[in-house]
Amino acid sequence: MSLSSANRPCDRNHFKRCLNRLEQDVLRMGALVENSFRLGHQALFYQNLEAVQEITSVEKRIDRYYRHIEIECASLLTLQSPVAQDLRLVSAFMQLIRDLERIGDYAEDLTEISVKLFAYPPHPCIPEIEEMSHHAQAMLASSLASLADLDATAGQAVKVLDDKVDNAYDKLYQTLAFQRDITGVVEPIVLLVLAIRHIERMADHATNIGQRVTYIVTGHRS
Repeated sequence: MSLSSANRPCDRNHFKRCLNRLEQDVLRMGALVENSFRLGHQALFYQNLEAVQEITSVEKRIDRYYRHIEIECASLLTLQSPVAQDLRLVSAFMQLIRDLERIGDYAEDLTEISVKLFAYPPHPCIPEIEEMSHHAQAMLASSLASLADLDATAGQAVKVLDDKVDNAYDKLYQTLAFQRDITGVVEPIVLLVLAIRHIERMADHATNIGQRVTYIVTGHRS
């Protein structure tokens, strides 16, 4: 079959079905990543051991989706010769799943941090860090909703929450890094600095997803 045959109606319909399946797989991967973020949140702020144990299996499923989608995207690009918005969609998916995979990795890192923090009393900054985490989770949910609806406006709106996360990170970093009244070991301070950095990076990746949706719909990078 020649590459140009993808333009025939039957091949075009097949391509569209493949594209629809691919989009559903990306959204399923996104749902798993949302769950991994929630598990990381539960472990870090509520010392939930079940969340710590569960996240490993969730991460394995995320990684399987990542590899599968990457292969499917490459196949569509090389065998089907997509054009215009379809090409943007497939190429954006390849980048978008990297953002999702990284968020999942950071969520797993948060559970590892939480286990190390179990031995220490809660830091006074914990409520502020939890609020920061809630904002980052809302960003991810909004970005995935914009992807499901191919809504460029919703994707751009994620930036508003990103500013809140960035401001929280700056404030918390200053509080933790320059804390003077530390008694005992400094490990919990170091761990919390790592935690807020991970959450800030998760928010950045959620922003990337929203921007990629804008690119899919409009052809322009916001």
